Amino acid sequence: MPISRVLIVEDDQAQRVHLQNLLAGAGYTVTLAHDGQEGLAKAKSDNPQVILMDINMPVMDGFAAARSLRNDPATKDIPVIFVSAKDQKADRVWATMNGAKGYVTKPYHPDQILDQIKTLG
Repeated sequence: MPISRVLIVEDDQAQRVHLQNLLAGAGYTVTLAHDGQEGLAKAKSDNPQVILMDINMPVMDGFAAARSLRNDPATKDIPVIFVSAKDQKADRVWATMNGAKGYVTKPYHPDQILDQIKTLG
């Protein structure tokens, strides 16, 4: 089944708006959250098919949010793609250990985001 609903969890407003415009322009229905805690709530209430998540965020970072998603029966099957400025091998390994299905580093080309989502659908 093709992916149509995406949740963006990003604390930086400019990044959030850029991702929202990119995905909406590609035909996706987009929901937004400002931090990991809000992202968890939206994942439960809005039932997205994929989550794009930053790592460095206030309240709850992306790694903690991904662990919480994975440990909750209601959200454990929602794939998470990290979109982060963190570009060390350790960050990618830690992302995978926390259940990430994809990883894109900032700055990114729009096709990198769209291709990651398409590979999940």
